[in-house]
Amino acid sequence: MKLAGKVVVVTGAGSGLGQALALELLRRGARVAAVDLREEGLRATQERAGRLAQGLSLHVLDITHREGVEALPQEVEAAHGQVDGLINNAGIIQPFKRLWELEEAIIERVMRVNFWGTLYMTRAFLPRLLARPEAHLVNVSSMGGFLPVPGQTVYGASKAAVKLLTEGLWAELQGTPVRVTLALPGAMRTGIAEHSGVAAPGAGGQVKVPILEPERAAQILLDAVERDAFRVLLGQDARTMDLLYRLSPLRATRLIQSRMRHLLS
Repeated sequence: MKLAGKVVVVTGAGSGLGQALALELLRRGARVAAVDLREEGLRATQERAGRLAQGLSLHVLDITHREGVEALPQEVEAAHGQVDGLINNAGIIQPFKRLWELEEAIIERVMRVNFWGTLYMTRAFLPRLLARPEAHLVNVSSMGGFLPVPGQTVYGASKAAVKLLTEGLWAELQGTPVRVTLALPGAMRTGIAEHSGVAAPGAGGQVKVPILEPERAAQILLDAVERDAFRVLLGQDARTMDLLYRLSPLRATRLIQSRMRHLLS
């Protein structure tokens, strides 16, 4: 789907990849409904948009509140007249702890935001998308959705659920105007730890991996949308580990475990 002239909803648009996506969409001639839990983040996105902000609407929303999500499509249509795309980008990570060390409340929060929030948004907007001549749905999963990372097992499970949900939707939506893209980012400079309320891992012994800037990730992802790609891997690490995991899941899992185990010591 070509993005110029389209209206696209982006969650998590107050920072990181979501903010970069909102700004890149505006540069490509789309209008954007920016959604985030934090109003200050949305205001920052608006400020960064500059003169392009005339095509931007701001929507403060907790995507885990189903009633609020169900009211959002009407709000977006009131602001823009239509809805052509949805990018489910909002997500959080867990503290770097083993599964049995996590509090139940943290486990539930990760699943609510990453899976249920994505599901609520998808179900709320699909009727509108199906009514358009052409439309696009993007769900942002993670490299952790196909590759287990020690200390992020619940996060990985939530993103694996998003991955399979998205692949299932791709199959179910064949023959309709809606195209679906699965995004699988690796390491990115997004501030997700801070916004998740999680202390970032210490520098000592930290694994050095290539970090993808969110602006470049947004360009790659939106290029994929414009060619109706089934899936897109964001970052060298995601591409490398995707290949290794396909060749040998055990070898890939052992490699990540050996490189990340210091985070759990």
